[in-house]
Amino acid sequence: MKLRSLRTVRSACAVAVTLCVAACAVGPDYHKPPVDVPATFKEGVDWQRAQADPQASLSSTWWLAYHDDTLTHLIEQSQQANQSIAAAEAAYRLAQATVAASTASLFPVISADGSGSRSRNGSTSGAGSNGLTTGSNSNNGTTTGVRNAVGVTATASWEPDLWGQVRREIESSKGAAQASDAQLAGERLSIAATLATDYFALRQLDVDIGLLREQQRIDARILDMTRVSFQQGTASNDNVLAAQDTLEVVIADLQTSQTSREQDEHAIAVLIGVPPATFSLAAQTDYTFPDPAIPLALPSQLLERRTDVVSAERTAASANAKIGVAKAAFFPTLTLSAEGGFQHNTLANLFSMPNRIWTLGPDLAATIFDGGARTAAVHEAEATYDADVANYRETVLTAFQNVEDSLSTCNHLRQQAHAFDNVYQRNQQLFASENAQLQAGTASEEGLLAQQLTLLLAEQNLKDTQALLTQGSVALVKNLGGGWQWDDHKEAAVAMAAPADAAAVSQPAPDADATTISTTTHAD
Repeated sequence: MKLRSLRTVRSACAVAVTLCVAACAVGPDYHKPPVDVPATFKEGVDWQRAQADPQASLSSTWWLAYHDDTLTHLIEQSQQANQSIAAAEAAYRLAQATVAASTASLFPVISADGSGSRSRNGSTSGAGSNGLTTGSNSNNGTTTGVRNAVGVTATASWEPDLWGQVRREIESSKGAAQASDAQLAGERLSIAATLATDYFALRQLDVDIGLLREQQRIDARILDMTRVSFQQGTASNDNVLAAQDTLEVVIADLQTSQTSREQDEHAIAVLIGVPPATFSLAAQTDYTFPDPAIPLALPSQLLERRTDVVSAERTAASANAKIGVAKAAFFPTLTLSAEGGFQHNTLANLFSMPNRIWTLGPDLAATIFDGGARTAAVHEAEATYDADVANYRETVLTAFQNVEDSLSTCNHLRQQAHAFDNVYQRNQQLFASENAQLQAGTASEEGLLAQQLTLLLAEQNLKDTQALLTQGSVALVKNLGGGWQWDDHKEAAVAMAAPADAAAVSQPAPDADATTISTTTHAD
């Protein structure tokens, strides 16, 4: 009997191993959905001509290129304390736990159980046996007894993954976790870019508020001069009213700018995870807006550098694996189980060969009829995959649109800033000339103040355009992926190297003949 039992166990193990080796994974194998990728960016001609470093790439700490210590400190603080990032990190940990739970299904489940009981039997007509403790009852001549029972058992159960259902579940969980990883990176990039945009908008308002206060001072002086002229009879009451209106408009604009600055300051406080009441930034009315060099990658590289594109593609991969999970439900499941242990009525004699017990046997189960539920599940999985593929392709198209929009914005803002700079320089010359004429007695103070107002307006137009260009460069960094890279071969994110040389990469050079586009390098 012992030899026969041993042979049975060995045969069952051999069958299980054979089935596992020969097991297949039903359902379609995943292939990355094809998308149309342009050879170049339509609006990136100036960048392509001026490409001085084709090996340059966006740094993962791209904000350092703006050379603003306050901005750097704020972004680093946001990466540690922002609650949206914390939520995304928790979602990623949840996805990793799901992968671990799916992987655990490949292995057998082993459990142990120990029990002990003491029970009282009903009335009996004879002496107890097998550990039965008896006692006499003088009233009716019957006996009562108490039975002891102790046992220790171990149980093992394993469902071989014959049709690849578990492996497809693991594949789907990994795809979802990779999508979550990309979403976490995207959340980090989004928070950093939003903070940088809000910060530069706040600095723009600092400059505007300073210029508006200077306009307020000048308009107040003009109003005083107009009142004096009215009293002297050289100006009408209409002139006084017009001067008052001009001053009030500047005061109103100043309030609007101050409101916007306070709101930007509140937004930055939330991004860095602190209450707005405890946060403030000192004003810088002479802030200089940087225009850093931003290397431009090939359009095909955008598919690995954009977190939303990678997340959408990994979501499609996860959905594809779900088709295999649904199709595996059509096949029977095999469960191998074994149980062994000892049972006796006394603990002292429990662990002895005569008291051992064991069971061993397979369990084959299959669904005969389910009213079409499994077929519906397959159709649902296929429809979900088709929808995810469509979303992936739409995300790719949107990514190309975002980059083209940013390139167009930066191109035209740079030309606009150049034009406003020329206007500002000419107005400086006109103001200097007007001041010289005042000193010579050939011009009035009112004429000088009017020319100063024109100069302030030219300066405001220039500063506002420079601020928008800086904010546009942040949007371009975000739309290019912000120094993040996905390696399809490793199925993981890799670190991006910082640019070795940032010398005039993004500056236009119309007379250049080269049309080279930069490529992206990353650390392995």
